[in-house]
Amino acid sequence: MLGLAVSAQAAEYTGPLFDAHLHYNDEAWAPQPSPHPLPDVLARMQRSGVRAIVANSRPNDGTRALAEAREATRAAGVTVVPFVRLYRNRDDYNNWFRDESIYAMVLAELDRGTPAGPYRGLGEFHLYDSTNADGPVARKLMALAEARALVVLAHVDEVAVERLMAATPSGGQRVRMIWAHTGIGGTPPERVAAMLERYPQLMGELSYRPGLTCEGSGGAPRLCTEWRALFLRFPDRFLLGSDTWINARWQYYEATMAQYRGWLGELPPEVAQRIAWGNGAALFGLGAVGAAPPSSSTGEGRR
Repeated sequence: MLGLAVSAQAAEYTGPLFDAHLHYNDEAWAPQPSPHPLPDVLARMQRSGVRAIVANSRPNDGTRALAEAREATRAAGVTVVPFVRLYRNRDDYNNWFRDESIYAMVLAELDRGTPAGPYRGLGEFHLYDSTNADGPVARKLMALAEARALVVLAHVDEVAVERLMAATPSGGQRVRMIWAHTGIGGTPPERVAAMLERYPQLMGELSYRPGLTCEGSGGAPRLCTEWRALFLRFPDRFLLGSDTWINARWQYYEATMAQYRGWLGELPPEVAQRIAWGNGAALFGLGAVGAAPPSSSTGEGRR
C-alpha cells in the first residue's frame, strides 16, 4: 500500500521524463537566425533527462523537423511521438471546430506520416467556448480519433471534455484523451477525480496547473496535500509537459523540468516513476527508456 507520509528531506526524482506536451512552433525555428534551432532544443531535453516527447507544432512543419532529425534525436536519447496539430496559423485557433479544410488537412497529414513513424495523435487544440465542442469538425475529429486509435490532446474545460467524449461512438469510454493542464483556470481536484472516474481513458497533463504546489517550510514549493492524494489515488492517470508555446518557455525548459523533479521526489518512488515516465511510455507503447514505439500500436492511424 502506498504510504502518505512525506519526508522533510525528500530527494528529487532522478529518473527519465516524458514530456507529453511540447510545441516546436515556427517562431522558435523559422526566423533566421533561429532563436532555438534543433541542436538547442534537443540539448535542453537531454540536459533535463527528457527521453520522449509528444511533438505538436504550429504548423506541423516543426514536428516534422523533429521527426526528420533521427540521428540527432537518437544521439540525444529522445524518442519523438508525433501528433497532427490542427493549426496552420494563428487564425485557425478560433475556427478549426467548423472548418472542413482542417479536417482535410488532418487526413492528408495522417496519410503522409513522418520519418519518425505514423502520427500518434491529434492536437493540441483549444476551445475557448465549450459549446464549440459540438462543432461539426470537432465531432468528426473525435470520431476519427476513436476509430484510428489516435490520442487527443485537448486544451478545454471539463464541460468541453464531456461534449467531445459524447461525440465518439463509445461515449468517451474508448477514446484516449490527454487533458492539457488538467483543466482550465484551476479545475478543483475533486472535479478532476470525478472526470477520471467517468472517463477511463482520460489522462491529466500538468503544465501550468494552478494549485499543484504550496509554499513549504522556508518558502520552498511543496506538493499540495489535495494533489498528493489525487496522485496516490490515480497514479496511472497523469503526465508531465513543458508547453513550449512561446520562446520564453524554451528558455526556462530546464527549470520547468527541475521543478517537476522536486515535487516528484515527495511521492513514493513507484508513483513518481509512473507520472514522470511510465504513464506516457505505456500510452504510446514505448518499452525501454527511449525505445521506439511498436509499428502496430495505432492501427489505421498509421496509414
